[in-house]
Amino acid sequence: MTGILFNLLEEAVVRRYGAGAWSAMLAHVGSSGYLPFDRYPDEDLFVLLEALPVDIETSAPERLRWFGRAAVPLLAERYPMIFAPHRSAESFLLTLNHLLHPGGPPAGVQNGPLDLEVLESGPDADLVLGYRSTRRLCALAEGFVTGAADWYGERVRIVQPRCMLEGEERCALVCTFEAAA
Repeated sequence: MTGILFNLLEEAVVRRYGAGAWSAMLAHVGSSGYLPFDRYPDEDLFVLLEALPVDIETSAPERLRWFGRAAVPLLAERYPMIFAPHRSAESFLLTLNHLLHPGGPPAGVQNGPLDLEVLESGPDADLVLGYRSTRRLCALAEGFVTGAADWYGERVRIVQPRCMLEGEERCALVCTFEAAA
């Protein structure tokens, strides 16, 4: 994984739990930090998330969802031009794959942390996002979708009828959006 993802995690942790929590997490993984454009073992992310200062019963998927959700406002601050043209999470998510892979994803590449494609969308249909990656971080994708809904003042209900963690070829995230109360 690129260091950019770790930098987002650092900022999310520092904002929520303080700099001391991030230092303790780095000590847990045995790292002095992450440079944005270097690559790091995927396992580092999971070990860092294990050290997240939350209840011991908080599962790994819940920690990934928290991180995805917390990362969206940070991304919106860094890249407002990506978020500004949209008025809803659904509109934003419909363009996300193009933003992640301008010109289309490279042939045979399935290793990104957030490889999403729109499977279905329409005025009377929910947004169905397909997720496929050898990393199997569908919980992170769910967190990003929830974070996008938060950003645009919406609530989202996500149902995952198909999941790679249960042997499927790809995950299907069925997303239903509504205005937040």
